[in-house]
Amino acid sequence: MKSVLITGASGNLGISLVNQLHNDGYRILATVGSEKNLDVFNQLPNVNTHVVDLLNSIEVTNFFDKIIDEPIHAAALLVGGFTAGGLHETEVDDLDKMYKLNFLTAFNVVKPLLSIFEAQGGGQFIFIGARPAISAEAGKNLVAYSLSKALIFELANLVNAHGKGKQISATVIVPSTIDTPINRQAMPEADPLKWITPEAISKAIAFILSDTGQAISEPVLKLYNQS
Repeated sequence: MKSVLITGASGNLGISLVNQLHNDGYRILATVGSEKNLDVFNQLPNVNTHVVDLLNSIEVTNFFDKIIDEPIHAAALLVGGFTAGGLHETEVDDLDKMYKLNFLTAFNVVKPLLSIFEAQGGGQFIFIGARPAISAEAGKNLVAYSLSKALIFELANLVNAHGKGKQISATVIVPSTIDTPINRQAMPEADPLKWITPEAISKAIAFILSDTGQAISEPVLKLYNQS
């Protein structure tokens, strides 16, 4: 049974992905940021949930040391955050917050896990990008968010360059607006049928982890639906 690490597992996308991959026969190592979410997957027998502060590199290292005997075949790094604001409204604190939530939480996992993948002969990283990071028109009023998410694309490129010939790869999933209760509440005038669902994203990630999906080189998958 293959194992997948999923960070941000208690979020809307995380819950969907855990259920999708568990149903597909994977063993799941789920990380959450709070003790209150530790029991969220108790009904799923092949899910082990751990509380890990992904902004604390020492805590992340200790986590991997604790699970050293459990092979990890792939990692889906879902932790992130959002804030709005154009160039005039964006403060250094906004940049720092978004950098930490959207980039550092991924980097702190990639660094130790890359060594694990090298030692075991391969592995896959799945990152969550954002359309505003690759479209200036979409990102001009989301400056801190866009800049932090742009680093995810660069991190994926570096992982793919480092992992070439080592069976190590990175994929970036780029969703449009995700259909979640929070987004529906924030944008009541929008048509959520045009958005992308967490379930659709989860199915795309499941495909990337499949034998066919693994054969795609350095993919960036844009899941925009009709938005």
